[in-house]
Amino acid sequence: MPLEGPSPQPGDLIEFIRTLYQHWGIYVGKGNVVHLTDQEGFSSLSSAFGGIAVVREDPIEIVAAGCIYRVNNKYDKKRSPYPPEKIVNAARREVGKRMNYSVTSANCEHFVTELRYNKAFCDQVDNAKTYAVGGLATVGAAVAVIAAFSTVQRNRQNQ
Repeated sequence: MPLEGPSPQPGDLIEFIRTLYQHWGIYVGKGNVVHLTDQEGFSSLSSAFGGIAVVREDPIEIVAAGCIYRVNNKYDKKRSPYPPEKIVNAARREVGKRMNYSVTSANCEHFVTELRYNKAFCDQVDNAKTYAVGGLATVGAAVAVIAAFSTVQRNRQNQ
């Protein structure tokens, strides 16, 4: 099992460590997470190309797909989370909904932090903005993301 650290509790943010990015979900109990993802349930990254994602509830091991995952309630230092029951109920109400997707303003991390804290955060985007230097860095990052996505898709097809 690729879990790193303590076992998740309902309402926890779950960070799935992927190549070059992280995917995020909300632990809703009984081994399941709710997450903003593509139709297959693996990652929201492929949604970046189509602009639409879907909210799914899936087993945590399926979403992890062999990658390390962990509880990461890192924003608890900045904001007070809702009670776990409220987070879980809100997350489950979103299951099945199709949503607009934007890497910079409406991605999987924004989705789960909005549910937990009533405010969307995404350090991945904030850090990328901070470290991007000119258009060349942006192009390089885009190429890296596309390469990572292609690798993930190839690995999934080979399984």
